[in-house]
Amino acid sequence: MGRVGAGASVLQGLACLPVFYALRDKRVLVAGGSNAAAWKAELCHGAGAEVAVFAEDPCPALAALALGSPRISLNRRRFEAGDFAGMALAIAALPDPVDARDFIKSARAAGVPANIVDQPGLSDFQFGAIVDRSPLVIGVSTDGASPILAQTIRGRLEAMLPHDIKLWAGAAVAWREKLKERNLPAVARRLFWEGFCARALAPRQTKPVDDDFEALILDTNRGGARETGSVALVGAGPGDPDLLTLKALRFLQSADVILYDDLVAPGVLALARREAEKISVGKRGYRPSCRQDQIVAMLIELASNGKRVVRLKGGDPMVFGRANEEISALRSAGVPVEIVPGVTAALGAAASLQVSLTERDKARRVQFITAHAHDGRLPDDFDWGALCDPHASSVVYMGVKMLGVLSERLLERGIDPATPALLVERATWAEERRIFGTIATLAAKVAAVDPAGPCVVLIGAAFAAYDGEAAPIDHGVKQAAL
Repeated sequence: MGRVGAGASVLQGLACLPVFYALRDKRVLVAGGSNAAAWKAELCHGAGAEVAVFAEDPCPALAALALGSPRISLNRRRFEAGDFAGMALAIAALPDPVDARDFIKSARAAGVPANIVDQPGLSDFQFGAIVDRSPLVIGVSTDGASPILAQTIRGRLEAMLPHDIKLWAGAAVAWREKLKERNLPAVARRLFWEGFCARALAPRQTKPVDDDFEALILDTNRGGARETGSVALVGAGPGDPDLLTLKALRFLQSADVILYDDLVAPGVLALARREAEKISVGKRGYRPSCRQDQIVAMLIELASNGKRVVRLKGGDPMVFGRANEEISALRSAGVPVEIVPGVTAALGAAASLQVSLTERDKARRVQFITAHAHDGRLPDDFDWGALCDPHASSVVYMGVKMLGVLSERLLERGIDPATPALLVERATWAEERRIFGTIATLAAKVAAVDPAGPCVVLIGAAFAAYDGEAAPIDHGVKQAAL
């Protein structure tokens, strides 16, 4: 590794030095009787320290903690200067500023680094928000400026990391010694750990076993074997990136290639692995589109070349997404395939409207239909009686162009012209728009607006609860009045 030469830039402005301090078999002093003191005592105890607690009036949690472990001693008195001798760290939750200053003074006199909870100006070090997958531990610090921000970031990291990653981290400890016994050159050791990380962070994560070690050694001896390719059909949800499932997020962040639809919101795609190749394969009705057979051929070719492929579909891949065709073709080609469900547009629209798709007295059944057959026309095999049922909620996908014809047919077959009907364009997007009316009036309203984004049409008495003002409109949602 090269050194920083004269005149070269060096790291500057680091708010604090991130350090992971080994506490096993060391002594830690904790002062204070509150729940905050109890949490710090428990944290240090969990890291293997012997904890001496000084509290004149300990809270029940602190008293119970001391009773539960011989490595935690509870001293029902105020701390004294002599108590700091031999301590590795000193931590206090002391609201009284005089007590806090005395604590810091005593700790520094004994040469012990000290922390006062919620008082970074007095402290020698800070506790960050912790992601615990021991022996993998991640700390997040804002230098005391915003603990809530650190906790929020911790939550994001918790969501991204599969829980069993701790088992792989534990395997790394054991396998490092086994790897040393093989006396491999540095390049081979790096190949081993690169393969290890690929397995540990794979979206289809499995628990490590001894066979994995031998398989990694075999791959290393081959110069790093190419990972077997695979395809995942992943639901992107209706648009709001926060509606992605944790599993979908893990697949996006481990993909080599992502084939995505036009219906996928940009904010969802932005969460994908930065290095992944992103290919638009959007199929939009009545417009130039990538053919389904081309998409399937691309999936098979990419997976056959060892790529981890994500087929990212708007909403849920199993709802009007032609998933069966892709699954069948991939299985026939011997390509491993997995399905990751998503929030379908109907559910996203209902949540955004704050109107239930079902209601005991108005909608005992929900039915999803598509108004766009393979030839681009309205399907001719609908159960019109079911669609006219006044006690059902109907959700129409891909129905904008055929909405007029669909409405005419429903009216011809006896649906009440006053049946509430509304269209939601780009449900849950920042640009969401709502057009509401009845089955007799909606088609004309939609034609006048000519929406270009993904839409769903909701028909049924349950939607009478939405009158254009029932649900709060935020983040730029537009609507057309009845």
